[in-house]
Amino acid sequence: MQRIALIGFGEAGQSFASGWRADGLAGVITAWDLKLEQPAAAPALREAMEKLAISPATSAEKALAGAGMVFCLVTADRAADAARSYAPLLAPGALWLDGNSCAPTTKHEAARAVEAAGGRYVDVAIMAPVYPRQHRTPILLAGAPAEDAAAAMEGLGMQVTVAGPKVGDASTIKMLRSVMIKGLEALVAECFLAARTAGVEEAILASLMASDPGIDWPKRSSYNLERMMVHGRRRAAEMREVATTVSALGLSPRLSSAIADWQAQIGELGLAGGEDSLADRSDRILAALGSQRALAH
Repeated sequence: MQRIALIGFGEAGQSFASGWRADGLAGVITAWDLKLEQPAAAPALREAMEKLAISPATSAEKALAGAGMVFCLVTADRAADAARSYAPLLAPGALWLDGNSCAPTTKHEAARAVEAAGGRYVDVAIMAPVYPRQHRTPILLAGAPAEDAAAAMEGLGMQVTVAGPKVGDASTIKMLRSVMIKGLEALVAECFLAARTAGVEEAILASLMASDPGIDWPKRSSYNLERMMVHGRRRAAEMREVATTVSALGLSPRLSSAIADWQAQIGELGLAGGEDSLADRSDRILAALGSQRALAH
């Protein structure tokens, strides 16, 4: 079993590690997260690591020492910085598995830093929420070492498909898919927050159910709001990378930019998902937005 390092220990890192441990598929796992340097956040993060038999590293250098596989799972806006900062610490030939939701241009930037330091860069696109499937979440890989990475990740029980030989072959698919997935979330927010304010949400739901009876609109819409409440800031960073991707293809990213704004606005409210109820989630978002507006004036 290769020594595995995780750079970033948020939802994806914890989910993968939990799945590996449950299936007995990983040996030594080390982890580094910048929150370990923050007194307020470090205790909870250390506790999460220790529950998974992961020793919290005292530095990035110690976390990466001897690791043959490095999963970079930070945020879209930190991905290139992480590659530049940590690539010099890689063991020769280590696989740098960049699972961040970034534009191909950002991934190329990260790849240059990793390859210049003697590492092997792989464009990794995580194609679905990491819960409940954890390490078995569908993943696309791209880049020259993609076949080697696929073999190593399959040894960890991961469900991977090689999308192509070039960095960007995987991330382009991920980015453009996000226009639809995160866009539906933003549409739900704009539609149902306005409908709740106007007192017509039941009529809207009835109309949608009549038009598309195959979708459980109250359940799906409640879920979409929860994704924005809990992960909106991270999703906004991703959507800004999507906008970069669309622009690089010669198209205007009008919707991608608007989606990023909605995701950021709701994510920055800092609300918990709470009860699985479209009405309850709508009411709490509207109350928080109202308080925000009051403070602004």
